[in-house]
Amino acid sequence: MNSPVIVLVRPQLGENIGKAARAMLNFGLTEMRLVSPRDGWPNPSAGPAASGADIVLEKAQVFRSVADAVADCAQVYATTVRKRGVTKPVVTPEVAAREIHGAPTRSAILFGPERSGLETDDVALARTIITVPINPEFGSLNLAQAVILVAYEWSKHVGLESPPLVDLEPPAPQEELDGMIGQLDAMLDESGYYFPPDRVPSTKRTLRTLLTKPRWSSQELRTLRGVLSALDGRKRHRAE
Repeated sequence: MNSPVIVLVRPQLGENIGKAARAMLNFGLTEMRLVSPRDGWPNPSAGPAASGADIVLEKAQVFRSVADAVADCAQVYATTVRKRGVTKPVVTPEVAAREIHGAPTRSAILFGPERSGLETDDVALARTIITVPINPEFGSLNLAQAVILVAYEWSKHVGLESPPLVDLEPPAPQEELDGMIGQLDAMLDESGYYFPPDRVPSTKRTLRTLLTKPRWSSQELRTLRGVLSALDGRKRHRAE
């Protein structure tokens, strides 16, 4: 897999580095590079925030400049809004993910510091800008959010397995479903629910439609019929 390198440029808080590492590993990315982290590296606050993404933090490399961090990458993307005076192609994370997946060379994605984002000189080193369509009235993303958006789009192109679906019981045979509906119908008829007489066919059709919409399993039908039997037995006990 041609996994992109995630480059955090002058990150400020260890907690945010850890959260970015967690976002990366969620979607199969493990190579993080740090450019002049404000509080140095390693940072004791990063580990707890990573919530188990230790492999990303352990492999993280530190560089003095953005140029050094991306020196071995032929394609460099900068995550930012459009910068004045910088004329570069602008793509969405989805488009960037397709390009990275199909590229024969290494790619890097730059993320700026939490307070101000990438500077113009940082963006100038990139060949393409990644911009997320976002609410113009509130365009604030934290570092981990930005990383997870890009990482998720990349993961869609590498065939990461989806979580296994919970096994569901097979649907019950129609005979069992009809038996439950018949039991309920008899109880409703005895209780005087069906009234007035001219509405009985319509009401019964509505109930059947309601009860046949779910994908009832045999166990679910047995449970519901047990409930109906208990209610019916209680009513008879009171009548006696």
